[in-house]
Amino acid sequence: MRVLMLSHRDVVAALPPRACAEAMAAVLTARARGETYHPLRTVMRPPGAAGLMGLMPSWRGAMRDGSAQAGGGAAFALKAICIMPGNPARGLDAHQGTVTLFDGETGVPTAILDASAVTEIRTAAVTAVATGLLARADARTLAILGAGVQGRAHLTSLAGVRDFERVRVYAPTRAHAQALAEQAAMPGAQVSAADTAEAAVRGADVVVAATSSREPVLAHAWLKPGAHVNAVGASTPQAREIDTATVAASALFCDSRESVQHEAGEFQLAVREGAITGEEHIRAEIGEVLAGSAPGRRDDAELTLFRSLGIGVEDLAAAEIAVAAARERGLGTEVEL
Repeated sequence: MRVLMLSHRDVVAALPPRACAEAMAAVLTARARGETYHPLRTVMRPPGAAGLMGLMPSWRGAMRDGSAQAGGGAAFALKAICIMPGNPARGLDAHQGTVTLFDGETGVPTAILDASAVTEIRTAAVTAVATGLLARADARTLAILGAGVQGRAHLTSLAGVRDFERVRVYAPTRAHAQALAEQAAMPGAQVSAADTAEAAVRGADVVVAATSSREPVLAHAWLKPGAHVNAVGASTPQAREIDTATVAASALFCDSRESVQHEAGEFQLAVREGAITGEEHIRAEIGEVLAGSAPGRRDDAELTLFRSLGIGVEDLAAAEIAVAAARERGLGTEVEL
């Protein structure tokens, strides 16, 4: 059997943010209709290890419209990802691993992709979908907390979702925020580095928290009425980017209820503190809003929060369109297994 191998560079070339966002909207809608399946990710934390490994299997049935973009037929995928906190100091993404695609009828492996690139692009693409659904139409100011891989990816992915005029970037190391602000490609927007997280968030219409913080980097008191918050960085129960007050005051949306309840540290803490009752506080999954089976934002004064944990079917869909584009453009390397 021949398998297509896509490197980090190949994935970036084959998976533009807008096309990825369209694929995320389609697969999350399919998930809401019961056309996909994925269990909660399995995480292994060996004692004394430098990081952890997560396994994210998923399946998608045949596309309703026979979409050629993803091949149309059923597919399996497995993302095996290592999260290594020490990597940024080495100049490496903290996320390292592979996404493997399998034919849904035969189980034959068809492609292996760099998971770091897939994760980077699809995470920001899902945020773009959520922001397009939930942010006020007149949103003009964007705050980015975090100047790492996801901070950069979100600046790219959110361009065009709203007509942002001002973008403020904050990172604990100001030089990192300044570098990202200088590199940002968001036509028509003034992009600057903020001295503090509060300075970045005050007055912002859309906020992205893209950190691995164990303590809140965002406080409810800083948020203006009608703001939309995307919390995407903290992905384990031990980490939390936003405070309990923000969770309690918000209309909460997610990509997966199960993931929020088992993996979102700030959600679990809010339940333990009695600030929220539990699953009932989750208004909807983004796919349900896309499918028209659940409401989104109800009024301009409402605080909306999208809690992104990342799910396997997102990696599957991103990998499929990357592979389709790579084959058309002659990218990647085919190997015999």
